[in-house]
Amino acid sequence: MTTTSLTEDQQALVETTLDFAQDHLAPHAVRWDRDKHFPLDVLRKAAGLGLGGVYVREDAGGSGLTRADGVLVFEALASGCPSIAGYLSIHNMVAWMIDTYGDDEQRARWLPRLCAMDDLGSYCLTEPGAGSDAGALSTRAVRDGNDYVLTGVKQFISGAGVSQLYIVMARTGGAGPDGISAFLVDRDDPGLSFGPNETKMGWNAQPTRQVILDGVRLPADRLLGRTGDGFRIAMSGLNGGRLGIAACSLGGARSALSKSLSYLAGREAFGARLLDAQALQFRLADMATELAAARALVHQAAEALDRGDPQSPQLCAMAKRFATDTGYAVADRALQLHGGYGYVNEYGIEKIVRDLRVHQILEGTNEIMRVIVARGLTEAFR
Repeated sequence: MTTTSLTEDQQALVETTLDFAQDHLAPHAVRWDRDKHFPLDVLRKAAGLGLGGVYVREDAGGSGLTRADGVLVFEALASGCPSIAGYLSIHNMVAWMIDTYGDDEQRARWLPRLCAMDDLGSYCLTEPGAGSDAGALSTRAVRDGNDYVLTGVKQFISGAGVSQLYIVMARTGGAGPDGISAFLVDRDDPGLSFGPNETKMGWNAQPTRQVILDGVRLPADRLLGRTGDGFRIAMSGLNGGRLGIAACSLGGARSALSKSLSYLAGREAFGARLLDAQALQFRLADMATELAAARALVHQAAEALDRGDPQSPQLCAMAKRFATDTGYAVADRALQLHGGYGYVNEYGIEKIVRDLRVHQILEGTNEIMRVIVARGLTEAFR
């Protein structure tokens, strides 16, 4: 990570987060992946550094950092474990949505515990029949007196079953995005249950389950924002979430590149160090160059989002698409550079490859990122 353009505060933030990742994540990442262990104790240690409410205002217990700060945080965390960093990105997206769209009572009720990670948060948009076409979701919230009754199923929910709070997008009106509202659902609400933990290719250090809403009755004060604002709230949250996942891809790939340098420096073939072979040096140079280009785009998008630039949704989509594709490609090449050892679990390279693969899918597939970018490019010609 190039830090020459960072402020002193950002430099300190990166160093502190990197130390945490190397001390508390990296030594355990392979075991957590193997055992499918979700390290709640370590998440709460991260909260002690202010990483449970990165973007939340300080009056509610948050750190009040910018998106430009956040991408530094998540890249550093992912150098220790992309799976745990990815969950922290999602948790922080949930906390930001409540801080931004919640009323005073909702902020006071939920944010202090989320920031301390005494409670964890999950984001519930995707459904079994509505993934990329999120505006077609079918989960319903029917008004009944002073309550809403929610019925439906959410799919691929990170943290499900462990998280205490779920931001659930449900249909309160007609078809399309304008008929969707956002709700705050507590794990203890009657009618809420969870499917079995999914058996996944990667991201094994965090649970992924269905969230099942079977007539979950909520008081009207659990509505987040206004009726019909749910899709806009969901997409607004995803702009920042895409940057978090992009940064996690950078961090995972950066770790893979670092492991490759160390491996090649200590490995000999045909009477010479592999690191001295020009063909391999060129490959390493390309990996580093591509990561630097991706990082620059992620930082540009983060700064645009902080400014409220109207082009920021397109820039966030560009950054997410480019950084996640680049991160996965770099990790895959790092595995190849390790030869057979890259395929062996204990070296940690194959885990990084598996973890980074899903980044090209979640928070909006990279095909949908292309749709968002193309829509912005062609808008003036419609």
